[in-house]
Amino acid sequence: MRLKDKKVIALVEDEFEDLELWYPIYRLREEGAIVHLVGLEKGKTYIGKYGVPAVSDYKFSDIRAEDYDAILVPGGWAPDKLRRYEEVLNFIRVMDDAKKPIGQICHAGWVLISADILKGVNVTSTPGIKHDMMNAGGNWTDEAVVVDGHIVSSQRPPDLPPYVKAFADVLAAK
Repeated sequence: MRLKDKKVIALVEDEFEDLELWYPIYRLREEGAIVHLVGLEKGKTYIGKYGVPAVSDYKFSDIRAEDYDAILVPGGWAPDKLRRYEEVLNFIRVMDDAKKPIGQICHAGWVLISADILKGVNVTSTPGIKHDMMNAGGNWTDEAVVVDGHIVSSQRPPDLPPYVKAFADVLAAK
């Protein structure tokens, strides 16, 4: 199990894209990673866009990004909420400063934009936020998955298999 004992934060908020949260969690756990769902409230049941629930293991203030090896940001409408929490932006900045893997898919790029870490970074996202990514300084390309060092980005649910493989590869190399 190449990810044995690697600790990953999976951010959660209402209206997450169901597959974009759960598919990476299950795949990383299959490879031995410890994945914690972290939201504004501990033990809260967050509901995805299509009704799939996710119960948070911790609240933002319960954890320190320094204690984790990577972070995942799901898409859906959750990123527009997540980007408003200073704790979330600090998690992203800490991970970026330490060059720890940051995974973002679909609209999750909004969180990286608000954390102000995209200048000069090669990325992708849902085409709907392409210009947001570019205005934040990212070099946006229309590809299923883009890996630029420790930042792994992807466009949409059909891209989940190559996205999670790329993320796991980056995490395993750390």
